[in-house]
Amino acid sequence: MIYTVTLNPALDKTAIIEGLTLNAVNRISSLRVDPGGKGLNVSKVIKELGGESVAYALLAGDTGRVVERMLGNLGIDCRVLRVEGETRTNLKVIDTALGQNTDINEPGPELTDEQLDGMLAELVMEVREGDLVVLSGSLPRGASVGTYRRWVGALKSVGARVFLDADGERLSQGIKAAPDLVKPNELELGGMLGRVLDTDEKVVAAARELIDAGLDRVMVSMGSAGALYVTREASVKAHPVRVEVGSTVGAGDSVVAALAFADERGLGLEEALRLAMATGAANVMQTGTQAAPRELVDSLVGQVRLTYL
Repeated sequence: MIYTVTLNPALDKTAIIEGLTLNAVNRISSLRVDPGGKGLNVSKVIKELGGESVAYALLAGDTGRVVERMLGNLGIDCRVLRVEGETRTNLKVIDTALGQNTDINEPGPELTDEQLDGMLAELVMEVREGDLVVLSGSLPRGASVGTYRRWVGALKSVGARVFLDADGERLSQGIKAAPDLVKPNELELGGMLGRVLDTDEKVVAAARELIDAGLDRVMVSMGSAGALYVTREASVKAHPVRVEVGSTVGAGDSVVAALAFADERGLGLEEALRLAMATGAANVMQTGTQAAPRELVDSLVGQVRLTYL
């Protein structure tokens, strides 16, 4: 079974505005509302790919109840830790005239490490050896920077595989517990190692440093330049599929979802990478953070080109 964890979920509102103007009244031409947060985005994509997941989420207030209801309507099994406060609402503004995306994110509720440890204990009791857990996204206010390190360590101690998608110090700390896969972008990876990664060769060398430190796989996303997938045995450049962009929000989450789905289904390296890149491309074609249909993903798989480095 695949489990996803979202410690700072949101209700995502995606507003389409033609010609966003500061210090003026702007009219929204269309508005879409989705349950959001990186882990929940992963669960939504896994569902569309034809898989199943259990979504652990920390939800609060009326907004949290809306998010839970929407997940239920999507057929996603959700385990909720209810806390005081209000789940955040994030506004994504897409300016169709300028081709720009602007995110305005609320902070969300504040928690203690003790509350998060209670949620972790429930998850550890449920997962079984060989299950896959995806930890992704920002942490709630009040959570210590080493939260993901504790979660990765606890989950691996019971035999679970762990994918980690975080940034900054949260990623640096989480890597110390040796997750099975991490997915930084090249700027995050370079920032963590203290150098600029401006060529594929430099990115691969940096990823191999993480492999040598105990990780199994590193997927480095590079936006319009594609992605680099590095294991102990191989380094592969996955070239991007050129599509019309609706929204880039959640693109990285869809790649992680496809990799998790492929891992659970036992797909080979090339099949998994083609699925991941096609899923990422299909999802940037969407408006909002809804998951792209499997039919669209399948139509793009054949366009993914892989190069061994």
